[in-house]
Amino acid sequence: MNYPEDLMYTTSDEWVRVEENVATIGISDYAQDQLSDIVFLEVSVSEGDTVAKGDVIAVVESVKAASDIYSPLSGTVKSVNEALPDAPELINTDPYGDAWILQLDLGDAGELSGMMDSGAYAANIQEREG
Repeated sequence: MNYPEDLMYTTSDEWVRVEENVATIGISDYAQDQLSDIVFLEVSVSEGDTVAKGDVIAVVESVKAASDIYSPLSGTVKSVNEALPDAPELINTDPYGDAWILQLDLGDAGELSGMMDSGAYAANIQEREG
């Protein structure tokens, strides 16, 4: 599995890349691997919406299951990746690149302290898999 070191991660398998005061959010390589072939993605927020940490921001469906995607941070939606609904398979092929889900203007940068770095995330996955 691939867990880039420049990202932060959640226990629910979202990743965040912060540049200045903007957080780009997606789901991890591990999450897309567990879901298998992703066939549908629906983002449930729009540009300008305010989201709180833990809010459902999207639903992803694969041939195996459907799963909610949660906002790891609070803020205002700056942009939504408009390509994903028409090409949800990008999540399988490029989870850390073209398959970002949305970008937030951060509401509380202090929330980042509750996230994991790549090493802690890898250890968390190992614990879950026993």
